[in-house]
Order: sequence, then structure tokens, then C-alpha cells
Amino acid sequence: MRIRLAIIAVALFVVGIGVGYAAKPFDPLSYRAQAKDDAAKALLRQAMVQAGEGSWERIAVGRVYYLGGMKREGQAIFDQVLGKQDEGSDLIRVARVYREAGEWPRAKELFDKAIRLEPKQEKWLAEVGAYYLINGDRETAETLFDRSFRMESELWATVSAAGAYLDVQPQE
Repeated sequence: MRIRLAIIAVALFVVGIGVGYAAKPFDPLSYRAQAKDDAAKALLRQAMVQAGEGSWERIAVGRVYYLGGMKREGQAIFDQVLGKQDEGSDLIRVARVYREAGEWPRAKELFDKAIRLEPKQEKWLAEVGAYYLINGDRETAETLFDRSFRMESELWATVSAAGAYLDVQPQE
């Protein structure tokens, strides 16, 4: 019984250290008065600790790496998140980053995959349709809009579709 209690106490101590480390306030000296790249890297390292195992949170960190010119680091995060399983919401989020980076073919591939996985997401159908329209494929866009509007007449889907005809990117 004593050995079991000792093992439990050690385990709780180790978990406490991990929680204490993750909850530790971030040292401002790691970013204040540092070169911009160094400050960003320090903050992104902390953000990864804060993100834990959350896929959406890790994608958000990867987005900053990717769009901030550190594509290799961002891509590694995306690959790790997407490598575990195909989750439509993760695919959409990474596709949005590729689209924001001006990489429509890469974005399109993930958008299409997300829609195949979750074909009844009316907001996604309209959003992806908007990107198709903005990228010159009106026929596919309007097919996606039709699918979206058959499911539900939802404000955000309608706004995304309307905006696309005026070259306004969907609000994410």
C-alpha cells in the first residue's frame, strides 16, 4: 500500500511540475527589445506550449509561422495535425492558410477534401464556393452555393456568396 501511495505521490508531483511549467508566466525578456524574428520565434515557442494537443490551436500557431515566412515550420505543424486523422474542420483551417498565402491549388485540394468528408456544412460550401468564384470558376462556385442554400438559408453563407461576386473574401 505504501509503495502504491508513493507512486501516486510521485506521479502527482510530476504532473504538477508540468502544469506549473505550462502555467508559468512568460518572460518578457524573451521578446522585448529582441529582433522581430527572434521575438516572434520566442512567442511562437510559447504559443506551442499553450496550444498543447489542440489541433485548432496548433494550426493557429502554424498559420503565423507559415504566413510569417517560416513555411517549413508551419508546414511541419500542419502535417502533424493532419497526419493523425482527416478532420474536416482541421482541413478547412489549413486550407484557409494556403489560400491566404496565395496558394489556391493547395487550398482547393484541402477544401474539396473537407467538403467530401462533411458534405452538409452549409457555411463551408458557401465559403469554398466563394473562393472558387474569386479564383475564376463560377460554375463550381454556383454549384456549391446551390448545395449550401438547399440545406439552409444561413446569413454567413449568403454573405460569403454575395461577397464573392464582388471579389470580397469570405469572413473567417
